[in-house]
Amino acid sequence: MWQLSSGVFLGWALGANDASNVFGTAVASRMVRHRTALLVCAFCVVVGAWWGGAEGMLTYQALGKTDLLTAFEVGLASGLTVAAMTYLALPVSTSQAVVGGLVAIAVTQGEVDWAVLGKVVVCWVGTPIGAALAVLALYPALGAVVNRLSLNLFDYDLTMRAALVAAGAYGAFALGANNVANVTGPFVGEDMLSVSSACWIGGLSIALGVLTFGRRVMMTVGRGLVRLDAFGALVVVLAESITVHAYAVIGVPVSTSQAVVGAVLGIGIIKGHRSVDRGVLARIGAGWLATPLVSGGVTWLLASAWR
Repeated sequence: MWQLSSGVFLGWALGANDASNVFGTAVASRMVRHRTALLVCAFCVVVGAWWGGAEGMLTYQALGKTDLLTAFEVGLASGLTVAAMTYLALPVSTSQAVVGGLVAIAVTQGEVDWAVLGKVVVCWVGTPIGAALAVLALYPALGAVVNRLSLNLFDYDLTMRAALVAAGAYGAFALGANNVANVTGPFVGEDMLSVSSACWIGGLSIALGVLTFGRRVMMTVGRGLVRLDAFGALVVVLAESITVHAYAVIGVPVSTSQAVVGAVLGIGIIKGHRSVDRGVLARIGAGWLATPLVSGGVTWLLASAWR
């Protein structure tokens, strides 16, 4: 099944662009070592994909019918789009890239399920907003807990480091559960992959991307948008993880990048709007808008050339 190569490539691109975001704020605040973050993230992504990735696969099946060649075209176009955005150090949505490709194919076939597409788009919008709201709730609640512990500086440092690793592991699990459908979801169907096989292959592909090329985008989110201390980084990772996991449960693949950016902006709201780098925010927003359009356009070109 040579067509699956594009799905593996997309998984690598997703891992490079999205997966490290669950540890980006922790690494940027120098509380977790980069190598530790990558190893924990890669392992937990695979576990999450295997444990909870099936629901998202079913959503993509409802969005539009695919065969092996269509799945290859969507995977290749999405992978190229996400890889290009990664090169530009922009955290973008792999789910937007995949949906852009699927919709481009479905439009040409006249088979778009607009109700499912509408559900997905609403969840895209809700992802950064939900993460920001989660931060606004978690920040004072966790702050009260930490203050009650009355930790000295040494114990506080150790506690924050351990909490950031645990929160990052949960975030990586949620990423695998939610985003594995982006990688191999189009390949699930009759005479193609089973849901179980798709979860394993997709999870391992994402893990490969985490281990090889995740640092640049990690620094854009973790350091470029809002400066974070250790406690702020912890709140961001927890808020992002809860948001992405919630969407995994309802079976809608969303972007970890959008969730973590929304969470970081929530910290910016708490600290004051002047702490947000508007230039970086504008670049990220432009990348989000361009991703489904570019991926859809490339998919259409590939389909036109090969059919």
